[in-house]
Amino acid sequence: MDKPAIDPKLPNIPLFQELMAEELAIQERFAAEPVHAKTGKGFLKSAGVDELRRIKQAAPKKEL
Repeated sequence: MDKPAIDPKLPNIPLFQELMAEELAIQERFAAEPVHAKTGKGFLKSAGVDELRRIKQAAPKKEL
């Protein structure tokens, strides 16, 4: 008997759901083609200044 591709309980785990949502949100930014050589590794395209600004505003402020 073949093993299932993933554990059937996995999609019900909240952490798995959160990680999948984050992955799907950046999926269109990932470019699988190599940048400088045939390394088999891709790169993540920049999302731009607006996204970085939103990330910084949403980050919790550290108290010194």
